[in-house]
Amino acid sequence: MANKPDWLQALLSVLAAFFGVQSERNREHDFGQGRPLHYVLAGLLLALVFVLGVILLVRWVLSLAGV
Repeated sequence: MANKPDWLQALLSVLAAFFGVQSERNREHDFGQGRPLHYVLAGLLLALVFVLGVILLVRWVLSLAGV
């Protein structure tokens, strides 16, 4: 990976970090070559998607339970 990461690579890198499977080599490359803004925005986007997913899942389970 000699080139700078683009948005998709930043998103995939943050996703891997969310699941705890980011390799040390990729992490070093991200910190050395990537733009911080890409990773911050990708992290915020994935956090928002996660929170909305949990809210929707809870609402769905509660509707199945008749609450």
